[in-house]
Amino acid sequence: MKKFCVFGAGAIGGHLAGRLYKAGFDVSVVARGPHLEAMKKNGLKVKLPDETIEAKVRVAGNASELGPQDAVIVAVKAPAIPGTAKDVATLLGPDTPVVYVLNGIPWWYHYGEKGANKDKRLPLLDADDAAWNAIGPQRVIGGIAWSSCTVTEPGVVFVERNINRFVLGEPDGSISPRVQEIARALEAGGVTAPVTARIRDNIWEKLVLNAATGPMSILVQAALRDLFAETAAVDISRAMIAEGQAMARAMGCTTEPDKPFDFDAFLKQVGASKHKPSILQDLELGRPMEIDAIYEVPLQMARAAGVPAPVSEMMVGLAKVRARAAGIY
Repeated sequence: MKKFCVFGAGAIGGHLAGRLYKAGFDVSVVARGPHLEAMKKNGLKVKLPDETIEAKVRVAGNASELGPQDAVIVAVKAPAIPGTAKDVATLLGPDTPVVYVLNGIPWWYHYGEKGANKDKRLPLLDADDAAWNAIGPQRVIGGIAWSSCTVTEPGVVFVERNINRFVLGEPDGSISPRVQEIARALEAGGVTAPVTARIRDNIWEKLVLNAATGPMSILVQAALRDLFAETAAVDISRAMIAEGQAMARAMGCTTEPDKPFDFDAFLKQVGASKHKPSILQDLELGRPMEIDAIYEVPLQMARAAGVPAPVSEMMVGLAKVRARAAGIY
């Protein structure tokens, strides 16, 4: 693989594009608005704690300008998945894999599963099967980003801490040559890119932590260190993590794929962070929010499985009210 396109070169996508450029690959990006115009003029700048990557990537507002790629990384927000599916499809050759780096439950979640949920569609996440039909779940590689990134100004991505871990996995659990090749490409750019045979475990691992911070941050519009200065917020987060872990178990997954979860260590980490969760950044910038992927669809799964989640139901309900009031849900 030599040609990579990052579709959605915002914070996470811009970070990945910069890393691939640093590794020497032919990198194109699809972006929009002022971010697009700034990159066309000045390139993409990725500010890391120990260096700045100045990436002279090829930039387009429309993917059809770029032609088929060897691999595509899609890093748009979940609400944009159906509307961008046909545009992403213009980047595909006969064997082009598509890595979806998403928060929450992805649109392809049930592809390749066994049992009653095999190939079940998720209309809240993929209306009219837009991505399922235009991209095809057989092309998909799952991606989970552990990286605190922000677009600080058009064309500039700031990476808060040197925590750069991007977990990759095939939906069917295989360790395929294509996923290994993409992992090697990312690691050549300086990030950690482990390949897992259980990508759904990693999906739930991050989802549970996002759910335990996001709804509260939406309601109070505060950075994590300010939020967790309150004991009540700590108690709510602890309860939501426990409920999320129960949801994951009901789906045959674990939220502890690498080691037992340490809530106190988590609290210590976020309690020192000035970072605002991405869903709060979306609220403050008036962008569509990932309410369904991170909160509502997991709760639908919990209800169907008979898993009680009263604290999560309450907090997600309030988060929906806040998002609707802002006109972005």
